[in-house]
Amino acid sequence: MILTDLGPCLHDGGVTYRVWALGHSTVTIHIEKPDRYKYVVKLEQAKESGYFFGIDPKGGAGDLYQVSVDGAAPIPDFVSHYQPRGVLGPSMIVDAGAFNWQSADWKRPAWNGQVIYECHVGTFTGEGTFRSAIGKLDHLVSLGITALEIMPVADWAGERNWGYDGVMLFAPASAYGTPDDFRALMDACHLRGLAVILDVVFNHLGPEGNFSHQYSNYFFHEGKDNPWGQNFNLDGPNSEPVRALLRQNIRYWLEEFRVDGFRMDATHAVHDPSPIHLLSEVADIVHQHGGFIIAEDDRNSRHILDPHEKGGWNFDAVWSDDFHHAIRVNQTGERHSFLSMFEGSSEEIGRTLQRGWLYSGEYSEFHHKPRGTPADDLAPQGFVFCISNHDQVGNRIQGARLHESIGAAAYRALSLFLCLVPYTPMLFMGQEWGARAPFHYFTNMPEELGLKIKEGRKREFRDRKVVADPAELETMPNPQDEKTFLDSKIDWSELQMEKHHRLLELYRAGLGLRRELFGGVNPPRDQWQIETDETGVVIHYNFPARAVSVYLRLKAGESTSPVSSTVLLRSNAPEFFRGSESDGPETLVYANR
Repeated sequence: MILTDLGPCLHDGGVTYRVWALGHSTVTIHIEKPDRYKYVVKLEQAKESGYFFGIDPKGGAGDLYQVSVDGAAPIPDFVSHYQPRGVLGPSMIVDAGAFNWQSADWKRPAWNGQVIYECHVGTFTGEGTFRSAIGKLDHLVSLGITALEIMPVADWAGERNWGYDGVMLFAPASAYGTPDDFRALMDACHLRGLAVILDVVFNHLGPEGNFSHQYSNYFFHEGKDNPWGQNFNLDGPNSEPVRALLRQNIRYWLEEFRVDGFRMDATHAVHDPSPIHLLSEVADIVHQHGGFIIAEDDRNSRHILDPHEKGGWNFDAVWSDDFHHAIRVNQTGERHSFLSMFEGSSEEIGRTLQRGWLYSGEYSEFHHKPRGTPADDLAPQGFVFCISNHDQVGNRIQGARLHESIGAAAYRALSLFLCLVPYTPMLFMGQEWGARAPFHYFTNMPEELGLKIKEGRKREFRDRKVVADPAELETMPNPQDEKTFLDSKIDWSELQMEKHHRLLELYRAGLGLRRELFGGVNPPRDQWQIETDETGVVIHYNFPARAVSVYLRLKAGESTSPVSSTVLLRSNAPEFFRGSESDGPETLVYANR
C-alpha cells in the first residue's frame, strides 16, 4: 500500500479513511454500523496537501459510510469499494482478505497465444450476475477459449448499462453482485485455466452519480473534453494525485481481485501530453504484476506497442478493427461512417493480414489526414482480430449480429478463418453458435437524462448516415426501456438446436486445430506468408514439421493457390450445416506436405 492511496483501509486497528479534497478545509465521515448505530469521524488534513486522513478504531467490515466535505450534505466515497444501494447510496467497508481463494497457486499466463472471449455480465446469462457467469465457464473451456474479457464493471447509475458510464472506479457493479461475487468469478476462471481481462475506462466518467467535483475541482481537466465527457486531469495543476489514483486503481484490480490483464477503453481519448504518458506508467504496473495490457485505439499507431526505449507505451496488444471493417465491407457492401475507408477487396484483406492493420500511413478521407504507422515487423500476438465485438454489434440501430447480415456459408467461412489467423482472435459472446439475441445499447438513467441519451443515439446514427431512410431511426429500440436490455440476453437453450450446435462444433474444430498447429502460441512472422487473388486470401503456414494453408474463398473462380487433396478442415463440411447452406464463401484448411 502506498501512503497516498485513497479510500478505506480495513486493518487490525479499525478502518483508516483517506480522502483527497484539495480546495476544501474539512472532511467528516458519517458512519452507520450494521446495528444502525451512527457516529462521525473527523479527518485531519496533511499539511494543506488536500489529503485527509483519519482512523475509526471501531470500524469494521459491513460499516456503511458517507463523506461530508466542508459541512455539505454527505455523499458516497469517490473511491468506494462497494455501493450496496447503488452509486447514489452509502459506501460500504469490505474485507477483501476474508475471501477464501481456491486457486491459490494460479500464476498469470503469458500474453502470447491467448484466445479471447468478450462478454457483458448482465446479458451473458438470464440472471446477469457474477455468480451465474460461473456456470458458463466450462463451455468456454471446451470451446477453446483461454481468456475471458469482461466489459467494464466499475459501478454506474441504474440497474443496467454497458459499463462505459462507470462513476465508481473501485466498486464492482452492485447490479452484478458483491465484490466477493466478483472474486468468486475470478477464482472460478483460474481454477479452469482461464485468464481474466478487465475492460477499464480512463477517458471519462458517466453522466450520473459522478461525485468527484464535490471533492475537488482538480480531478478533471477543464476544456479538454472528448466525445463522452471530461478527461481526467493528467497534466494540469495538481494532476499528480489524479494520476496516482488511476495507478492505484490498476493495482487494486490486480491485487485484490487477481485480474490477469486489462483492455483499456479508447486510449486515443486519454489526453496526456506529459513527458511520460499515464498509460505508459499503467503498463509498467501491469507488467510488474506479471499481467498483460491491451489498448482500444483507432490511430493504428505503433507507439502503443513499442517498448519504452523506442518511445512507446509498451502495451502487449491493440484491437485491430481494420480486419473487421475490411471483412464487413467485403460481405455487406456497407460504406457508412468509418467503413467508407475500406473497399473490402480480397487484396485489402490480404494487406491487413500482412501488416496487422490496413492503414499504415496512407491518407484517410474519413479522418482527412494520414492514418497509421507501419507495424508489419511487430509480433502477431500484438494485434487482436475479430469479426464481431460489442461495438460492432451494439452500435447498429437494431443491435444486429453479423450472421444476420450475411449468408450462413459466409458466416461459417469467416468464423473458421478467424480461428486460424496468426494474430490474437477474439469472439463476442454468442457468436460461436449464431445467437439470435441482438446486443442493443441500454441504460437506466433518470428520465430527463435518458431522453437525451436516446436522442443523442439517433443523432449519431443520422450523422453517420447509417440508414438511407431517416424514418428507420424511429425503429431504434429505446435504450431506457427494460425490454431493450432483456432482449439482449443471450439464450443458452439455443445450443440444444441442431443448427446452432453444428455452428458451435465448427468453432470448436477451428480452435482445436489452432491449438494443434500453433502449439499454444502465435506463429511468428517468418512462419507464414499471405497470398491473395480475386477469389480470396490464403495464409500459408510453414511450420518446421508441417506446411498448412488456410484459404478463405470469398467468391467463385479459379484460385492461383490450388487446394491440395488433403483437406484438414472446411467450413462447408456437412457436419457444420444443414440442407443447402453450403452455397457461398468457404474456408478450407489443407496440408501441403
